[in-house]
Amino acid sequence: MELKLYLQKKRRLIDDFLKNYISGKKKSKDCPKTLREAMSYALMAGGKRVRPILAIASYEAAGGTSKNIIPVAASLELIHTYSLIHDDLPAMDDDDFRRNQPTTHKVFGEGTAILAGDALLTDAFHIISNTRASRKPLIKVISELSGGAGPDGMVGGQQADLTLEGTNATPKELIYIHTHKTGSLIRASTRIGALMAECSPSRLKALTLYGEKTGLAFQIVDDILDIIGTKEELGKTTGADNAKGKNTYPSTFGLEKSKKIAEDLVNESLKAIKNFGKKAEPLAEIARYIISRRN
Repeated sequence: MELKLYLQKKRRLIDDFLKNYISGKKKSKDCPKTLREAMSYALMAGGKRVRPILAIASYEAAGGTSKNIIPVAASLELIHTYSLIHDDLPAMDDDDFRRNQPTTHKVFGEGTAILAGDALLTDAFHIISNTRASRKPLIKVISELSGGAGPDGMVGGQQADLTLEGTNATPKELIYIHTHKTGSLIRASTRIGALMAECSPSRLKALTLYGEKTGLAFQIVDDILDIIGTKEELGKTTGADNAKGKNTYPSTFGLEKSKKIAEDLVNESLKAIKNFGKKAEPLAEIARYIISRRN
């Protein structure tokens, strides 16, 4: 399959949904204009839409065919964008650029940026709860997403990252940070696709393993790109991890070993979905793309 065309097609579906979502905010009399503009600024700034596309690809691999997956998948981008807005704040990573444009707090101020992130987070669950699908899988999706994004998942990973900044984390602590800060939402994305398809427990288990392996590989490659990438490629300042004393795979294991670990994780993810056949080709190609990406 041609991965580039697949990604373009799915990204277009997600972007169309997000545009309609923002248009709804424009018509709302209750959402303040400045808040809506900040939400739109961050949400529509670009991005690869990796998490929504993983949910769609997982849904298709598990046998799903309905368009009901689109709003659920798009909600993942709201969660991801909220996390980026808050990550960039001075109290967190203090970044000035994201996706080759000034960060949300640089344009709208810290207070509005915090509220824009809060708004996107809560609206994600509003979108899911109003999706035209069976209640049973939607309840499971809400549970999965709240777990993956909350204190036992992404937020917990962010806290550990913040707490251990400037220290020499143990390998166990580093793995916790990466599997939670980034990996948990990617894992949740693939599981959400499977849950929406209401697939068998064995298929859910396989897609869960795929999500765990690709999620960790994705963050390791992010660590590597912060060293070898450019600002133009990444859309943000490079070398920030080292400057802030962040615990990364290259700082703990070295650059070459980190590359090998990421490659091994991708190979493990491919093994997890080998029995899915052609339906899982997009998932396989996305995993391979993680290793080769430069942004």
